[in-house]
Amino acid sequence: METTSAPLSLPPATASGQGPRLAGDLAIWIFILAELLAFGVFFAAYAFTRANHIELFNAEQAELNRHAGAINTILLLTASYFVVRAVQAAEREASRQAANWLLGAILTGFGFVIVKLTEYAAAFEHNISLSSSPFHMFYLSLTFFHFMHVILGLVILVAMWNGARQGRYRPGDMNGLETGAAYWHMVDLVWLILFPLVYVIH
Repeated sequence: METTSAPLSLPPATASGQGPRLAGDLAIWIFILAELLAFGVFFAAYAFTRANHIELFNAEQAELNRHAGAINTILLLTASYFVVRAVQAAEREASRQAANWLLGAILTGFGFVIVKLTEYAAAFEHNISLSSSPFHMFYLSLTFFHFMHVILGLVILVAMWNGARQGRYRPGDMNGLETGAAYWHMVDLVWLILFPLVYVIH
């Protein structure tokens, strides 16, 4: 008596030819890796210079407004949380909720900008500039480089908010939203390294 065995079935993702999907455009991930490399070189140069001017760096680091840095850390983390919730809402086709979460991210992002500008104003009042000292050169250049990334991130968030209001994002059409979210999370990640490195660690 012959027996026939049923054909082996592949997992749904493999059978349909779809493996794990990279969120957002591949181009944004290449850009993010390039930006992280640039910041990494900057951080390494800071650490090397600090090792040769420890007392100077410690003294001038102590003059920074750590409370402002901590507030900005909370603001960026909150903005990233809002962006995550926006993506989740869009996946449920809740466009209005997605837009509201993105609006929250925009507001907290602008909060970061306001706090940082206030910090810069205080530094300039004390005649701190790129030529003041090696520490001030790194502090201003590193934080301003990151600051410009925050500004670009806010422009992207506004575009995402407008798209969410128009119902542009839904399951199967999330590329634009996921691409912008990936960029914003990169901005947040860099600050999570920059803040303790420049403001806290002795």
